[in-house]
Amino acid sequence: MRHLAIALSCLVLVAGPAAAMADDCPGNPDALGTSRVLAISPDDFSRIGRIQYKQTLPLADHEVVLTFDDGPIPPYSNMILDILDAQCVKATYFMVGEMAHAYPAIARRIYNAGHTIGTHSQHHPFAFQRLSMQRVESEVDGGIASIDAALGDPKAVAPFFRIPGFGRNNAIESFLAEKKLITWSADIDTDDWWRGTSAQAVVKRAMHRLNEKGRGIILMHDIHPATVMALPELLKQLKANGYHVVQVVPAGERPASLPQLAASPVPEKEAWPRILKTDLASHSPAPRHHVRKHAVGKHRPAKVAGVQATDYLTQFRDMQEHSF
Repeated sequence: MRHLAIALSCLVLVAGPAAAMADDCPGNPDALGTSRVLAISPDDFSRIGRIQYKQTLPLADHEVVLTFDDGPIPPYSNMILDILDAQCVKATYFMVGEMAHAYPAIARRIYNAGHTIGTHSQHHPFAFQRLSMQRVESEVDGGIASIDAALGDPKAVAPFFRIPGFGRNNAIESFLAEKKLITWSADIDTDDWWRGTSAQAVVKRAMHRLNEKGRGIILMHDIHPATVMALPELLKQLKANGYHVVQVVPAGERPASLPQLAASPVPEKEAWPRILKTDLASHSPAPRHHVRKHAVGKHRPAKVAGVQATDYLTQFRDMQEHSF
C-alpha cells in the first residue's frame, strides 16, 4: 500500500502545478528552467540517495534535483542564487545552523527566491557517526532551531536533513526517522569540495557520473568558488544533454514569502566553514571539508573568506573569462 501511495502521489504531482519552465523565464527564453515540483512526506520516504541507500527519489529518466550544502555565506551563496535565478532553476539547500544564524538575510533571500531549505546540523562536526547520541541530538535540534530563527517561520523549513559528511549509522538514522525527518544522501557527488579542484573538473565529473546513471540527486556546496565558476557551464550542459530539473518540496503548506532583512553583517565571531581568504580571480578553491563515508578523518579548520559581497559580480565575470 505504501508503494502504491507513493506512485499515486508522484502521478498527481506530474500533472499538478509546475515551477518556472524555460518558456516562462523572463529575459531568457533559452533557460534551463524547472520542469516540475515533487512534494514528498516523511510518511512515504525515510532515506533517499543511492550513494548510501537503496531508495531514491522517483525521478524519470533525465530528471535531476540540484542540492547545495553548507551555506549560506557571502559572496558565494549570493552568486549562486543569481546564476540559478537567471536560469529559473530551483534547488534544495541544506543549511548549517550557525551559518544561517550568521547570515539570516541570505537565508531568507534563498527562501524568497523559491528554493527549498533543509538542515545540515548546527556546526557541521566531522566524523558525525562517531558523536555521542546526545551530541547528535543537540546538533540536529540546534541546527533546526537556528534556521527556524533565521527564517522567522518554522513552516519555511522542510523536514529534510543531510548528515554532515554522510557520516551515518543506524542510531542516527533511527533518531532522524523518529523526528519525522527525511534523511538525504545523493545519487551524484560532484566532489566540488576537493582541494585544488577546478570548475572544469567539477562539470566533467558531474556530467560523467550523471550520464552513467541517467537521473538523480546532485550534490554541490555553495561555499566554494569552484562551484560558483562551474555552475553556469553545468546548467548549460544539463540543458544540452536533455536533462530536466525537478524541485522537491515538503508536502503541506508553506509560507509564500518571508519578510526580508537588511544585508547580514559579517559576524564578529567567525562561523563555520571558515573559508580561507582567496583571490577569486586566481581560482584558488576553498579547503576540503566534506567527509566521505569511507574515508573519515580529522580536518584542520580554515578562516572566513575576506571577500566583499558588494564586489562579487565583477569578480565573477573575471572568473568566467579565465575558466571556460
